[in-house]
Amino acid sequence: MGRLNDKVAIITGAGSGIGKETAILFAKNNAKLVVTDINTDMLNEVVASIEEFAGKSISIKSDITKEDDVQKIVDVAVKEYGGIDILINSAGVSARNAAPENAPETDVWNNVLDVNLNGTYLMSRFAVPVMKQGGGSIINLSSIIGLVGYPTGLNAGAFNPYPPSKGAVVQLTKNMAVELAPYKIRVNCICPGFLKTNLTKAYWTDKEKLKFLEDRHPMGRLGDPIEVAFTCLYLASDESSYVTGIALPVDGGYTAQ
Repeated sequence: MGRLNDKVAIITGAGSGIGKETAILFAKNNAKLVVTDINTDMLNEVVASIEEFAGKSISIKSDITKEDDVQKIVDVAVKEYGGIDILINSAGVSARNAAPENAPETDVWNNVLDVNLNGTYLMSRFAVPVMKQGGGSIINLSSIIGLVGYPTGLNAGAFNPYPPSKGAVVQLTKNMAVELAPYKIRVNCICPGFLKTNLTKAYWTDKEKLKFLEDRHPMGRLGDPIEVAFTCLYLASDESSYVTGIALPVDGGYTAQ
């Protein structure tokens, strides 16, 4: 028996990192999945992994910054599974991969805010009317950089769009949690520390930057996406039935300092 038996879950950014690990973990716990990503090849790899143990999933290539794409994701979940119980807003970008190299600074800013904040807003806005029918759980992926600034040694820049995009997700989460509680919809966000993902590859493949970051986590290492996926599993399950409105660091003690 799984912890999410027959729950219907939409997971954005499911092609890699946290989204990928969460999709596979949820499938192993008997959830019915709608997985979506902008990268078809990576999405196909996730579906193949799920099919290895007869998991249930529907994949959709989509851009969560476009309302038509978001509506399609929700419509497919309702048509194929009859509703939505869980929404994982995992899709995200950083200033390093949000736009072509040498793109204007304003373009980078707008692209990061568009995916990280507006994508979370749109997915939630379109899913909530369906979820109001039976309640459920929304989990937004923020970051420790939504709670504190970048460490100075990374030279991320004073106007880096990633911290405000993730900080806004924290506040969106809290407001949604209060407003949607009467409908039995719980809304929480997770604030991961630095993980070994494609998003942070420029850091953990550089020995000096890796050592710099490891030293700033009291546990002395970077995290793994599966550790965040298990946190998603807890917040999506009935085990967290009285938990809503939190910004939960999963960061090896980073923000405790």
